[in-house]
Amino acid sequence: MIAMTVQHSPANATHWSRALMAEAVGISPSRVGRIWADAGLKPHLAKGFKVSNDPAFKEKATDIVGLYLDPPERAVVLYLDEKSQIQALAGAKPKPFTWTKTAETFSR
Repeated sequence: MIAMTVQHSPANATHWSRALMAEAVGISPSRVGRIWADAGLKPHLAKGFKVSNDPAFKEKATDIVGLYLDPPERAVVLYLDEKSQIQALAGAKPKPFTWTKTAETFSR
């Protein structure tokens, strides 16, 4: 099952879920989760950098990198990371802040 997790993808998905793997090998999803945890596997996490599909990405990235490498005199560079996929739930406990791997940058 571990070899299957790291060497193959499921037929109709981008990565293995506990339910898909459980169905494929004939064990419970919770057992799959325990085996993956023991092996340190997290098939739902991306292992690479994803480049933006924004047609102006190259120009935006060049502008932003330029601000860091050669900032104008008396400049302030601010960074905003919007987590659009996370919804605030009423009554949920606050979670510690973690950096994400994706960000959209807007510059003028």
